[in-house]
Amino acid sequence: MEPWELGRAVDAAQATAAELGLRADDAVTIHNSDRVVLRLLPCDVLVRVAPSEHLADSRFEVEVARRLADVDAPLAELEPRAEPRVYVHGAFAVSLWRYYEPVGAEISPADYADALVRHHAALRRIDLDAPHFTDRVAGALREVNDTERSPELPDADREFLSGTLSGLSAAISAGSSGDQLLHGEPHPGNLLNTRRGPLFVDLATCCRGPVEFDLAHAPEDVGMHYAGADPALIHRCRALGWAIFSAWRWRQEDQMPDRAHWRTEGLRRVRTALEPRGPG
Repeated sequence: MEPWELGRAVDAAQATAAELGLRADDAVTIHNSDRVVLRLLPCDVLVRVAPSEHLADSRFEVEVARRLADVDAPLAELEPRAEPRVYVHGAFAVSLWRYYEPVGAEISPADYADALVRHHAALRRIDLDAPHFTDRVAGALREVNDTERSPELPDADREFLSGTLSGLSAAISAGSSGDQLLHGEPHPGNLLNTRRGPLFVDLATCCRGPVEFDLAHAPEDVGMHYAGADPALIHRCRALGWAIFSAWRWRQEDQMPDRAHWRTEGLRRVRTALEPRGPG
């Protein structure tokens, strides 16, 4: 969010907390992109604030969290002092979550894989209407193929991204042995190391697809500790993930910090991920 919008988002978060009887004299920005994540003090609540046009996404995330809370999933929980729903305050959608103090130790590949195994097992126990990973690909393709949505994307890169997105999506769908509910983006930034163990956050990306789609977002060594995972499929999913990421960086309305760098770097990582893997 731009500074002027960030200020309004902070005001919305603090006002929502106050209405719930939670003291929020100060707000610390944890993450800022198209939505902002804040730690409110002294009530010590984590708040996610999104523009109201993302209200449906915020409600979906809360619904995923509500359902997973009943099946012992390794995830950050909703704030128990507030009703588990999305609060609308002015032009913003506000959701409240428990704050977990991070611990310093790095999550090992084995523990990372174990958290994903348990998260996937919990996801298999809930019934949820979630998009397929190919819907995410279709959204990226709309941005890439529409010159008005991505006017600064060079023609050669547009053709490269369009072909990569379409080709990999078809290859992954054909090569998968089955789909299930997934986290959607379980990269290291979305896995907290806490005193309760590794906990996943940012559940709005929940979708359906092969488990390898999730594993492609984790560090490469994690897949080796996930029983039954297909290394070749993880490799294709990793390239697709970078292609989706790159497509969104080129859309005119993207607000990711340091977008100019990530436009170039995203394309480079797509090409790197497409390189053939050596033996082993």
